[in-house]
Amino acid sequence: MNILVCIKQVPGSTKVEVDEKTGVLKRDGVDSKMNPYDLYALETALRIKEKSGGSITAMTMGPRQAEDVIKEAFMMGVDEGALVSDRKFAGSDVLATSYTLSQSAKKLGNFDIILTGKQTTDGDTAQVGPEMAEYLNIPHIANVTRIFEIADDSITVEMDMPNTIEKVRVKYPCLLTLEKDIFQPRLPSYRRKMATKDKAIRTITFADFEDQDVRKYGLDGSPTQVERIFPPAANGKREIFKGEGSEVAMNVSSKLVELKLV
Repeated sequence: MNILVCIKQVPGSTKVEVDEKTGVLKRDGVDSKMNPYDLYALETALRIKEKSGGSITAMTMGPRQAEDVIKEAFMMGVDEGALVSDRKFAGSDVLATSYTLSQSAKKLGNFDIILTGKQTTDGDTAQVGPEMAEYLNIPHIANVTRIFEIADDSITVEMDMPNTIEKVRVKYPCLLTLEKDIFQPRLPSYRRKMATKDKAIRTITFADFEDQDVRKYGLDGSPTQVERIFPPAANGKREIFKGEGSEVAMNVSSKLVELKLV
């Protein structure tokens, strides 16, 4: 079983500046962490490997500092890692990101299963996984909450739909996006950290791609145009009501009416 897991480094804090010209986050120098949903994808990959054997490759797209999440994946038990990084990829929206990742997956080889987290905490679109599958022309299942059977030619899973829970069997190669709590993610191992501290991480750039049309990558390949984006203004104003319970309740009720909240 050859498994690819797509992971992402996201800001570790809500205090992130935004480039008002491009509408993208300023990630340089910001404390970062692995996207929480991707931990469930990694754990799922590790459990599939424990049951069926094979190899796991973790792939991330971002600047050089994004190698940290690959190293964390090594500490959890991943076999190989790849960083997709090039200035031409900067400013990618979900469509350009999906295409870039699909091209990178083709470069890395043939995979039976590609796993991603349901979504990322910095974008929350939940679109990259399915779009990536469409570019690769493989079937995909989103919102997977349970795995029933791992066969030689297919995998049977449960997916959480808006109004139903469905059980689906899909043949390889396929892509799955994982919901949180499908499994409890394991902690990184210090022993593996020491054993993999010098492990090579492959770098994939634009020059490695078969498709050299620059109009499909980065800002040029992003049809989503952000008109304006800005951090919300902090408002520390507060009002304290004192007195008997009935008096406080009346004052709160009057204030809500004044603010046109009720």
